[in-house]
Amino acid sequence: MHKIGLVILGLVLIILACIFAAWLIIGNVKIRPVPQKVVKTVFVDTVQNGLVPITIEAKGNLVAKRRVELFSEVQGVLKSGSKLFKPGQAYQKGSVLLRINADEYFASVKSQKSALINQITGIMPDLRLDYPEAYTKWQVYLNSIDVNKTLPKLPEVTSEKERYFLSGRNIFTSFYNVKNLEQRLVKYNIKAPFTGILTQALVTEGTLIRPGQKLGEFIDTGSYELEVAINKSYADLLQVGKTVLLKNLDKTKEYKGVVSRINGNVDVASQTINAYIEVKDNSLREGIYLEAMLDAREEDNAIMISRNLLQPNDQVFAVKDSILTLVPATPVYYTDKSVVLKDIPNETVLIKSPVPGAYSGMLVKIFKGDKPQDTKKKVSSVNNNS
Repeated sequence: MHKIGLVILGLVLIILACIFAAWLIIGNVKIRPVPQKVVKTVFVDTVQNGLVPITIEAKGNLVAKRRVELFSEVQGVLKSGSKLFKPGQAYQKGSVLLRINADEYFASVKSQKSALINQITGIMPDLRLDYPEAYTKWQVYLNSIDVNKTLPKLPEVTSEKERYFLSGRNIFTSFYNVKNLEQRLVKYNIKAPFTGILTQALVTEGTLIRPGQKLGEFIDTGSYELEVAINKSYADLLQVGKTVLLKNLDKTKEYKGVVSRINGNVDVASQTINAYIEVKDNSLREGIYLEAMLDAREEDNAIMISRNLLQPNDQVFAVKDSILTLVPATPVYYTDKSVVLKDIPNETVLIKSPVPGAYSGMLVKIFKGDKPQDTKKKVSSVNNNS
């Protein structure tokens, strides 16, 4: 009997333990709250397809359209001129930039002219006897020669005999030797080929100049060019003579330029084509960084939206009956911040700002401002960078 009592007591304890354990388990069960469904609010625009101007943006530095690197072809000491040969010095067209001492060379030119005078003087008696019809013109020519001035043109030869006679006396050879020396004498004075400013000066007064030595740089400040690299896919959109809007980096000034040249070669590395835009303005300086806005073409029946709204596979989110849906589109042009799209039906309601975690079929609520027309703002051809 004692053993039966112990068994019954053990069973009772086990049952009580099970009941207590079940009570503890039931007491620790927490009911998970049902998550409240959040409906996101979206901003929308209503599509109205229209004419969208496509503008190509490109940047570059201004360079002078006309630039001359000054080199010496002769040797001598640089002389002082009416203006100092210093960077920033302005010169008018035809004015002397540099004067190189040519006293020694000028003396040799005078010597060759004197030798030519002696040669012509030596043939005058023969001309008077054998060619009396040519004597007078040669006498006049001889009297017109001044060793300090440029040699005048030879008289016209009227007969073959006269030509042979003059050639036999080396008159022509001596004359052209003197003219050659005179041409070289001109190179001792370097003149400004156009009105401009000296941007670089590598020599000073008293410097010994040698042939082939670079002396400086001279630019025309009246006209500049902006070299920009355009993607080859837009090459057919560029046209010489087309007006281009230029802006500085601060967007505070605008200039009007014209496409002056388009390179015919495509850069192998970058696959771009260089276009050159000519611009004239007194406030411009060489080296200024400008941004060019090239009006390439106008795309009909299209819209422009922010680029971050375009989804993979060329789709955009639209709202239909408070549900997000993906609408296919055809991109025709990209910029850094926007994209031009076609094939989106009119009156399609597109979201105009990205929605985090958006997916097709998502329930959304359209934001309504104080005025009802806020929900009817239409997508225009103006770039939306939001």
